Amino acid sequence: MTKVAWNTKELTVGQLAERSGVAVSALHFYEAKGLIQSRRTAGNQRRYTRDSLRRVAFIRLAQRIGIPLKVIKDALTELPDERTPTRDDWARLSAAWRGELDDRIEQLQRLRDDLTDCIGCGCLSLDRCPVANPHDRLGEEGPGARRIDTRLCPPQTCGTSTAC
Repeated sequence: MTKVAWNTKELTVGQLAERSGVAVSALHFYEAKGLIQSRRTAGNQRRYTRDSLRRVAFIRLAQRIGIPLKVIKDALTELPDERTPTRDDWARLSAAWRGELDDRIEQLQRLRDDLTDCIGCGCLSLDRCPVANPHDRLGEEGPGARRIDTRLCPPQTCGTSTAC
């Protein structure tokens, strides 16, 4: 990897790709979607400010945990364009996602723990399904994996509802 000097204020698309570990085509896509921005040189080459590295890392991590690009974009629009985001900026942004992340953790734990059990999908193919969901009674409450999907059975109601 080519080392970019620490005091370099702007990066080429190749430097940003190399340092962030993201393909140039992905950076172009992020820019087209308004997630990152660049300026153009007189020769029409892209130049990214150094804080773009943090934004790209944030985008990649958020994508990895399943946050949709639209939600990521909305969050990034809360960050300042004219200066490098501060620790407080990032803390404010991440705090807004805490509830959603807690919900995702709960859903992943349910998936890990209960996927081999009845999930309330209505298939009734597992031995346990006729006990946990007799005659597909959960189907009366709507479609989907009623016992695992936290959007259908939120953590705060799980255990108190007949659906969970």
